[in-house]
Amino acid sequence: MSINFNNPYQSYSSQNIWDGIKSSFREGSVLTKLIYINLGVFLVVNIVSVITWIMGIQNPQIPFLVKWLSVPADTNALLHRPWTVFTYMFLHQEFLHILFNMLWLYWFGRIFLTYLDQKKLLSIYLLGGITGAAAYIFAYNLFPIFENVRWGSFALGASASVMAVVLATVVYAPNHIVRMMFIGSVRIKYIALFFLFTDIINIPHGNAGGHLAHLGGAFYGWLFIYQLRKGKDISSGFNALMDSFFSLFRKRKMKVSYKKTQQMTDEEYNKSKKENQKELNQILEKIAKSGYDSLNKEEKAILFKSSDKK
Repeated sequence: MSINFNNPYQSYSSQNIWDGIKSSFREGSVLTKLIYINLGVFLVVNIVSVITWIMGIQNPQIPFLVKWLSVPADTNALLHRPWTVFTYMFLHQEFLHILFNMLWLYWFGRIFLTYLDQKKLLSIYLLGGITGAAAYIFAYNLFPIFENVRWGSFALGASASVMAVVLATVVYAPNHIVRMMFIGSVRIKYIALFFLFTDIINIPHGNAGGHLAHLGGAFYGWLFIYQLRKGKDISSGFNALMDSFFSLFRKRKMKVSYKKTQQMTDEEYNKSKKENQKELNQILEKIAKSGYDSLNKEEKAILFKSSDKK
């Protein structure tokens, strides 16, 4: 491949790509941002690993950056790296690992946002990941089978967080239908049950810590929706904490509000808002029973407009 540094079209194209990525991240949904962060960390970790390996200053099997960001099973090591309960859920070392995690996150994240809002997606991803880390650390320090491998063991990857999103989506809309290659239409509850069963039976056959973390994340996804159906958002305190943290970096605060026209009275506005919400609820119930594809064009348009407001 030849590069002409005097060719303005090449530099313009490269700049356009970078600007497009930044714009996509800035304007994208929480789902888009989560995928970009995972991809960004993957690239940085692997580039740094290559550089440090060439310089001969690290173990080629366990790069120092991976060790610094992954969550350890040993509690003494965890006390020296407490941030890892967060960082591990964005960390991938192998290409296939991040590929499948991001595909699952994208597929089920989009279904999730059909029913619930972006703030809930973020909290489930983060708290599901923390619960997965807790399950991993707890198991490795409680069960005798892990006693000889506890020291030096660590977990990394978004799998626990993704499983939390998957289970939350499945528990909220178990009969949502997706079309799978070579299989056809399948209700998502059967997909989730298959992978849960696979995680359980594979615990003794390698990567026990990873499977246990998956189950921890899945448990949080189930618990969140179970409590939400009872009218309780167990992530509200965490969301308030995250709002306070992110507000430190915001230049301005955007507010979303319903607008009423000058021709509408308060009574007419409230009535219209109530009717719109009733119509939306009926659409969501239809999706839960028969799947997204059962909607007609008008219903899909209403759902799309509603998701834009979230």
